[in-house]
Amino acid sequence: MPTHAEKKTLPYTPDQMFDLVLDVERYPEFLPWCLSCDIIKENDDEKFANLVIGYKVFREWIKCRVSFQSPHHIRVEYINGPLKYLSNTWDFMDAPDGGCVVDFYVDFEFKNPFFQKLMGVFFNEIVKRMVKAFEDRAKELYGPKTKAKSKSKPDTRPLKKKET
Repeated sequence: MPTHAEKKTLPYTPDQMFDLVLDVERYPEFLPWCLSCDIIKENDDEKFANLVIGYKVFREWIKCRVSFQSPHHIRVEYINGPLKYLSNTWDFMDAPDGGCVVDFYVDFEFKNPFFQKLMGVFFNEIVKRMVKAFEDRAKELYGPKTKAKSKSKPDTRPLKKKET
């Protein structure tokens, strides 16, 4: 199966991007083809989740382990479902000029040759839509920041009282 690796600088903090990606329970709200997510078990450095992935009449569930080292690394490991394997990592680093460098990698293969062939045709488009979904979610949650704004200091001037 083709793999996809991408590094991208975004105008958010590593903490913000880490929290967004780790919030697996919210994936059905914004991630294409993710229909539901149930967290089976979680502790201080991992979550186990059942995800239902689907498109039109096709639906499959994937059980995975999401391990993490806050706030810089998330790894998704395949446990059970329609795949032969899944390798997915996210790394979040401070960008030199503010914001966050997101280093994303994904590689997976279906057990079913039909699904595998179909996925191969659309793989790049699917990954682009997934990455864009995370970027759009960051804008929705944290606002459309610019790098200049992410480096600026907060306004600490006292608030003016309203006259009544």
